Amino acid sequence: MAKTKTISTDEVLVMLCGSVKKVLSTATQTQISYSPMVQRITRTCLRPDIGCFVLFDGGFSGLVIMNFSAQSAMEIYRAYMMSMGMPESELATRHTTDEVGNMLGELMNQIVGDFTGHVGRELMVSINQNQPKMLTINKEVMVSIDTNLDRAQARRVSFTTARRNVFYMELAMDKTDFIKLHDFEQEEVDPDRIVDEQNNQSSAIAESVQTIDIDLLNELGL
Repeated sequence: MAKTKTISTDEVLVMLCGSVKKVLSTATQTQISYSPMVQRITRTCLRPDIGCFVLFDGGFSGLVIMNFSAQSAMEIYRAYMMSMGMPESELATRHTTDEVGNMLGELMNQIVGDFTGHVGRELMVSINQNQPKMLTINKEVMVSIDTNLDRAQARRVSFTTARRNVFYMELAMDKTDFIKLHDFEQEEVDPDRIVDEQNNQSSAIAESVQTIDIDLLNELGL
């Protein structure tokens, strides 16, 4: 009998890190890298200066959080907008503006979309995401988001921009292993279809994602 292959939570984390690096590097046309050392954490939190989170469920459930400093948020925002032909004189100058939050929400949506597609191809598991939520907070506030996960595991990975600004990605998901019983053919990827889907999602997110406050988080039960 052929030896079975097991894919762990940390290997799923690697897929997510790959999506973060791929989407942000492509969007900003700069080099985004992440640390090979991963932190095991006990809870996931939104941290200053901008926090963004997405919940997903389906084959397994989880939560993705990205925490940006003002410097990393502005670097990514400026590089992304200028790569699309936006004049520098028309760019926002503060990380608290809606433009910056909407842009990060749009990129967050693309990251998780790429991740769910990767999971579907590699693990033959379908997961669905909700719309990203943004929170701009000062250095005195920390918000913890709890999710109903079965034996939750949480990890934290640091990313570095081209200008050496740091931001963090946190993942909480069910403790689970995926066991490959036999070989299977992966679905062929149509790049044009993926681009069209992401463009459609980005248009919707640009209209709906906005900076939210702690009172709204409380109303959502998060």
